[in-house]
Amino acid sequence: MSGFTHFDAEGRAVMVDVSDKADTERTATAAAVVRMRPETLRLILDGGVKKGDVLSVARLAGIMGAKRTPDLIPLCHPLALTSVKVDLRCDPERDAVDVTATCKLKGQTGVEMEALTAVTIAALTVYDMCKAVDRGMTITDVRLLHKAGGKSGVWSAHNDAVGRDAVGR
Repeated sequence: MSGFTHFDAEGRAVMVDVSDKADTERTATAAAVVRMRPETLRLILDGGVKKGDVLSVARLAGIMGAKRTPDLIPLCHPLALTSVKVDLRCDPERDAVDVTATCKLKGQTGVEMEALTAVTIAALTVYDMCKAVDRGMTITDVRLLHKAGGKSGVWSAHNDAVGRDAVGR
């Protein structure tokens, strides 16, 4: 299966052998959007969600999710992350919470899956904390925005041929 690193010559799933790769600084940033009713966003902004501070809890959940990525994605390597930053911003004009996460390490493999897991878990936590008042929320636009390090160097959604802007729209 040419081009796919997680398959051997017979097409069986394998964990990629990174033992010969050099340690390099690696970073990845991912994003997601949670769309909701205006009243739900107002509750978040006003601190009126009964389960507590939605943005703080979701931030912590995202960090925890990044750290648990190899427990959730079968072929991911366990990584010694050196930094995980999760940011959640409310946008009243779009009735949305924008989630971004940046993961960093010095190692032999990238952190894209950790950043993607962080934003997904943070977005799911927003949903969980607010579902009592808005079961119609949607989690959309989960995507990689940027990665740097390793043999493939820098990649940016902003420069990708897909034609999206820096936030994937």
